[in-house]
Amino acid sequence: MRHKASRLAVAAAIAAGATLVSLAPSAFAHDGATSSDGAIDHAKITHNHHQHGGDHGHLPASSANVELISKLALKNVEPEKIADVGVHEGYAYLAAWGGATCKYNGVHVVDIKNPAQPKEVAFIVAKEGSAPGEGIQALSVDTPAFTGDILVTNNEVCKAHTGVGGLNIYDVTDPAHPTPLAVGIGDETVAGAGKKDANEIHSVFAWDAGNKAYAVIVDNEEGTDVDILDITNPKKPKVIAEYDIDEKLPGITQPGLDEIFLHDMVVKEIDGKQVMLLSYWDGGYVQIDVTDPLNISLLADSTFADPDREAAESGLSVRPEGNAHQAEFTLDNRYVLAADEDFSPYALKTSNLTDGTSISAGEGSGTTKLTPGQALTGVAKFAGLACPGGAAVPAGDPNAVDIAVVERGVCTFTEKVAAVIAAGGYDAVLIFNRTGTDACDAALGMDVQGDIPAFGVAPRGQGFAIFNQPYSNADCLAGTGPEQLPVPLGTAGDTLTFSSYFDGWGYVHLYDRQTMKELDTYAVPEAHDPAYATGKGDLSVHEVATSAKQADLAYFSYYSAGFRVTRIVAGKIQEVGHFIDEGGNNFWGVQVFEHNGQEYVAASDRDHGLYIFRYTGN
Repeated sequence: MRHKASRLAVAAAIAAGATLVSLAPSAFAHDGATSSDGAIDHAKITHNHHQHGGDHGHLPASSANVELISKLALKNVEPEKIADVGVHEGYAYLAAWGGATCKYNGVHVVDIKNPAQPKEVAFIVAKEGSAPGEGIQALSVDTPAFTGDILVTNNEVCKAHTGVGGLNIYDVTDPAHPTPLAVGIGDETVAGAGKKDANEIHSVFAWDAGNKAYAVIVDNEEGTDVDILDITNPKKPKVIAEYDIDEKLPGITQPGLDEIFLHDMVVKEIDGKQVMLLSYWDGGYVQIDVTDPLNISLLADSTFADPDREAAESGLSVRPEGNAHQAEFTLDNRYVLAADEDFSPYALKTSNLTDGTSISAGEGSGTTKLTPGQALTGVAKFAGLACPGGAAVPAGDPNAVDIAVVERGVCTFTEKVAAVIAAGGYDAVLIFNRTGTDACDAALGMDVQGDIPAFGVAPRGQGFAIFNQPYSNADCLAGTGPEQLPVPLGTAGDTLTFSSYFDGWGYVHLYDRQTMKELDTYAVPEAHDPAYATGKGDLSVHEVATSAKQADLAYFSYYSAGFRVTRIVAGKIQEVGHFIDEGGNNFWGVQVFEHNGQEYVAASDRDHGLYIFRYTGN
């Protein structure tokens, strides 16, 4: 599968409350994060981080081998307002992203030259309707065109028609008086759409390569989502290369893991090469040589263990989910530490029992959910389009488990589910995709309401297979395949089964840097305990920052599981410290810095602001 979806903003309500998600929803759709019928692209939701947490419940306060040096409540903070943090030359930069209101967006500049007494000294206002989030980085640049310190940030749109995309570059040589150098610069074309404003981007990372300086951005709106810009003159950045990594390097893909897109990246000079480490979601963690950005090559990539290795340590046998979110090299370049982000401790398994094949479908956002461990098995019955004014849905059998199989198109998913409920006798609904270049064998989520379990959107070919009908995805994409499933309404098909199971929260991988072979995994104890699946906040890891002084030391922002410190001992990850504040935490970003020879860590709490820590263990 090749992920070709645009990744535009999606309403927070879509992701809220969804307990189970599809195991492997692919996405070819080009009609935005949500389309008019309610189709959801999970990749777009991931990119816009509406699933990033909630403020319900938390773990109890505790700490070990971690000293809280200070914390600073930032101005105009509302729940989930603060995003990433970067640190450079005695200043911390914290993103204030769209949140619930899309107001007061920008970057907080905090003087941390005295870590015990941080003070906010400036606020960089984002363009109206835009917000920075994941990509906050400050660095020194020395090129023929510019010498000084710059801050790079991303733009995602939180208000339609006013927000801009692309990256921003600010001169922060004087951090208390930042000056914009370039705003909203990036890829200004979408395939087949011609000229437009720069595409939204999810993250950005910049590096000084000597006489040249570059930035790489995550293009939210195209499958060619690795965009590299020349920023040698930061007042005139320009896109010089675009890559769809899973098309250029198809060996990085893994069967059954189909949400393949760039989420985050870092670049580091190793052995004379500029090495980019891509967190490519279901494509895994990928190292490429970008010494010449116009001629890249694969160095190594990871594979997700099947069954999932971390879950197996807790006695669970589950398939891998992917979710490669963010990673860093250790100080000595011996290892890669990587953070898989996963907010759904329960997963959905959907199968065609008659054919012995899997079905790619998740649960609808606002329909009746399967309870953990519940299974629903029944015979499929074709219900057509199930739209108002169209052919009536034939009644199901109230004395049997009937699953209405409905074709996407013409009306909304909520209207389709309502038509099935009105017909009576059905126990669940499965919706499969329509024709169109933005549909066919794409699998999407559903923004849908109704008092019956509803699953979808399944690939069109899987819908045809339920009724033993031939299908060609190439014909579908070309518009030469059948416009509707060619079987009569009420036709009985294969037996389908849907079940939920506990598979835990997101966790950490340790890889050998040269081979990307997985050496170990780590999760907080609660992450694979069903008792903590709800009510304690999000217990997924978010980011890692490796120590700049000790090659075996690393720090993690772990959302509601707090701030975590680990060491690598004999090729294994061991937790050696942690901190959770009174009332809980919700950490997003984490970044190391040095002061008077000591290493400190800045962490961004989404609901509060800046925390500064020092690890006190040996």
